[in-house]
Amino acid sequence: MIVCTLVASSSEHMRSIVNNFEQVLDALHQGDVIAYPTEGVFGVGCDPDRPDAIQKLLEIKNRPVEKGLILIASSYAQLQPYIDECQLSAQQLAHVQASWPGPVTWVMPASDRVSVWLSGLFDTIAVRVTDHPQVQQLCEAYGKPITSTSANLTGQPSCMTTEAVQQQLGHCLHAILAGQTGGRDKPSEIRDARTLEILRQG
Repeated sequence: MIVCTLVASSSEHMRSIVNNFEQVLDALHQGDVIAYPTEGVFGVGCDPDRPDAIQKLLEIKNRPVEKGLILIASSYAQLQPYIDECQLSAQQLAHVQASWPGPVTWVMPASDRVSVWLSGLFDTIAVRVTDHPQVQQLCEAYGKPITSTSANLTGQPSCMTTEAVQQQLGHCLHAILAGQTGGRDKPSEIRDARTLEILRQG
């Protein structure tokens, strides 16, 4: 089990995990957990098709598997294997795609490919095509989406900078993609693709 607490980490360890792009990619391929900047806050993520990687992430966050996770991608095509488009009308899909790339996460019907590790107790999956250039590049290079949840320990504020991630989570992570967030001061808005209802204000 991974146990993370808010502690001061050595500067040597901090330097070793703030990696270059290729090292961050390698961490994903190895099934490890990374942190990266998004449109609003830093996120932590991993390969969405590796239950072992998702379990590491959930332990770091102390997050119940029942809640499910968000997927972020560089394009809608990367998300399609995880979505059951047959349950959505052309108009509903048009609403979704009109908001992307951008900081809007949509809850959509999940395909059979989606495991309980991703969807939790739901038959839906939360997905987003990011407009953050570094994350776009990361997902493009990795060839698939990555999971996304805010980079913070339970009860601590979401991290807005590389330094904050280092302080809170550096000792729990294998790699941090250093960079700037997109300037928003909140996590992404979440909407239901079938009803267009706003589930979380962004």
